[in-house]
Amino acid sequence: MYLNKVFLIGNLTRDPEIKALPSGSKVASISLATNRVWKDQAGARQEATEYHNTVAFGRQAENLAQYAKKGASLFVEGRIQTRSWDGQDGKKNYRTEIIIDSFQFGPKAGGFGDAAPRPSASGVSDAEAPQKSAPADLDTIEYPDEEINLEDIPF
Repeated sequence: MYLNKVFLIGNLTRDPEIKALPSGSKVASISLATNRVWKDQAGARQEATEYHNTVAFGRQAENLAQYAKKGASLFVEGRIQTRSWDGQDGKKNYRTEIIIDSFQFGPKAGGFGDAAPRPSASGVSDAEAPQKSAPADLDTIEYPDEEINLEDIPF
């Protein structure tokens, strides 16, 4: 059995670039940044950022181009693909990308109050989707600011 599946949650490093294929189908190219934070052996906090080239096709590409902007939070589900081509200098060029199967927009910086209807990966906006009954008072979870100590985890 083989599996090629990627899940990323990150922020867009630039606005999506949209192009059209000769068939007329749209292609959006975005760069997604993910952060990793850890403590080294000396206990000093370390941080690293990875940048991921991602590509969406069709209606998903159009939705990304229309609604996603630099800095926006995005959850991406897809697969890894490496493509190659011959460069103008005769060298073989390679590029590894995440091909987006589905995505969801993350929370906006302002919270719940200023959220405009946004399309899901299927292209239907939140306002057009069938509404589920929501509780009158929406409880929010407040997370502590302290860092998790690995020694406190029971497994």
